[in-house]
Amino acid sequence: MPLYEHVFIARQDLSNAQAESLVEHFSTVLADNGGKVLENEYWGVKTMAYKINKNRKGHYAFLRSDAPSAAVQEMERLMRLHDDVMRVLTIKVDAHEEGPSVQMQKRDERDGRRDRR
Repeated sequence: MPLYEHVFIARQDLSNAQAESLVEHFSTVLADNGGKVLENEYWGVKTMAYKINKNRKGHYAFLRSDAPSAAVQEMERLMRLHDDVMRVLTIKVDAHEEGPSVQMQKRDERDGRRDRR
């Protein structure tokens, strides 16, 4: 099955528990349609570059999945219909990277960054 990475932004007025329950809800949608979530990360509340639906901040979540395209399309459809989800991004990848995502790594552990002066 193809490998996908999903990032979605939920409204800022949700609690952390509600935002994490959204991750679990969409993981079960994938599982019900024949896919599986390999890893999920809750990135927390982050400030956005511009307002979306009058919100300056949002709860960010990241999912790595191995699912058929029909399951991914159904999950995206439900995400777009959900009132608490503001944005969705899904990318098909050849292979998942090992370890935590770049957002979860500490700043000093990141490779390939220039020295700031």
